[in-house]
Amino acid sequence: MKLIVNSEGVYLSKVGECFCLKKDGQKQEISAKKVEQILITTSTALTTDAIELAVENNIDIVFLKKYGQPFARVWHSKMGSISTIRKKQLELEENIMGTTLIKEFLTQKMNNQIDHLNVLASNRRDERKLIIKEAVEKIKNQVNNIESIENTTKIKDIRSSIQGYEGTASRVYFKMLSELMPEKYKFNGRSKNPAKDEFNCMLNYGYGIMYSNVEMACIIAGLDPYIGIMHVDNYNRQALVFDLIEMYRVYIDKIVFKLFSTKQVKSEHFDEVEGGFYLNKSGKEILIGEYNKYMESKTKYKGRNIELQNIIQFDCHNIANRILKGAE
Repeated sequence: MKLIVNSEGVYLSKVGECFCLKKDGQKQEISAKKVEQILITTSTALTTDAIELAVENNIDIVFLKKYGQPFARVWHSKMGSISTIRKKQLELEENIMGTTLIKEFLTQKMNNQIDHLNVLASNRRDERKLIIKEAVEKIKNQVNNIESIENTTKIKDIRSSIQGYEGTASRVYFKMLSELMPEKYKFNGRSKNPAKDEFNCMLNYGYGIMYSNVEMACIIAGLDPYIGIMHVDNYNRQALVFDLIEMYRVYIDKIVFKLFSTKQVKSEHFDEVEGGFYLNKSGKEILIGEYNKYMESKTKYKGRNIELQNIIQFDCHNIANRILKGAE
């Protein structure tokens, strides 16, 4: 389970082999053996004993900003694998594997978008079914554009082109999602922090949680989250996380779209701030609850029956092995 501290003023400490949460005279103890990650989303007091218990049990502690982006984490000091992997990561911009991997990441993202839209089309019997199919064809065109790029091309030479294809597909995709939303919550494209609308507000917070999971999977697999391929390296920027997350954004898209389309989202889940919206405590609770339930569901993936939350780790280990071997 993920231990989520979402109430301001919680005191998190250690009692035996359990995490103890105290607030306003109430206390709850949770065995460390049941916890895989701790997410802290608001002002919290945290003891060093609790941190030590987390480290001893390979539980990372992630601190999230109010818009959902992780700004810090506590994790043990051991790297997940040998330094050879990280050395070979530095070479990906100059060899064909870098191009091969990015093509795979982005075509997977677009095919996920296509699958999502196709499911939404199958549930409709009005003129929107045709409009969805037209959007799907436009995204397929961008998939074809990416697949047509020669693997012999270095990623640094086609970075702007491939990002253009991905951007075009995303605009088509989100425009279609907006068309399918309840009238009250239709939106005009993607917007970030602060989001200009409620849908993007919840989407951004969900992506923030996903960022932390991808970073953790990288560390465990021995990948350096700061050495990117398509995203340019920058100080204090987890460039590889930005590359990898493209394959998993659809998980958040599906969760958030379902919450809105089934009318589980209410206006009181958001606070208006200057320039947009902020997901408040009640909004975070409904999103995180649905996220945990969805990620624990199982699916058939590359010949395995696997929980969605384990797919990221499975992929990161596979990518690390490919990079280490230097083979496609």
